[in-house]
Amino acid sequence: MQRPGKLASLLPLAAMAALACVTYWLLQATLPPAQQPPEQPKRHTPDYFAKDFSVSELDATGTTQYRLTATSMAHYEDDENSDLTLPAMRMFQPMKPTVTATAQRGTVNGDVSIVDLYDNARILRAAGYGDPQVQADSQHFRVLVNDDVIETEKPVRLQRSPSVMTADGMNYNNVTRVMKLFGNVRGAIAASDINGGSPK
Repeated sequence: MQRPGKLASLLPLAAMAALACVTYWLLQATLPPAQQPPEQPKRHTPDYFAKDFSVSELDATGTTQYRLTATSMAHYEDDENSDLTLPAMRMFQPMKPTVTATAQRGTVNGDVSIVDLYDNARILRAAGYGDPQVQADSQHFRVLVNDDVIETEKPVRLQRSPSVMTADGMNYNNVTRVMKLFGNVRGAIAASDINGGSPK
């Protein structure tokens, strides 16, 4: 005879528990999503290294178009650039002399489209196919790999056979083989470099 009274007294407690559950669910449903911790910025610290680094790009026929080598490389996670020690960049064009760019140190961007060469930087176009050797020296050269262009905004010394020129800047297109000198251009052009050495 006492059981119905106990059940009746438990009904309000059950109703309150159900109400508390519904209230908690509604509260959770309307709260803004938890804030994610802010993503830590990448630091300019090396994330991997390489010794005797080498990378080449081939054309559709499998022929090497350029090859970049260095004695060591350090890659940075924040900008995807890499520091190079004793880099050498060689560019190959069919039926044209090989062009080699070297320096004491350098940097290369993530997709190897821009190579910067610093300290005793040198561009050497080998002799061949009717052209003499050409050498350019500066403290900085930038190789625009996709355009096959080498440029500098630093003073440059250019030597072609016995001819010697100096300038405040240079742009060399390896496809057209056109070299432009900028700023204060000075030098001496040998007779053999004027009209192919033939008299006017």
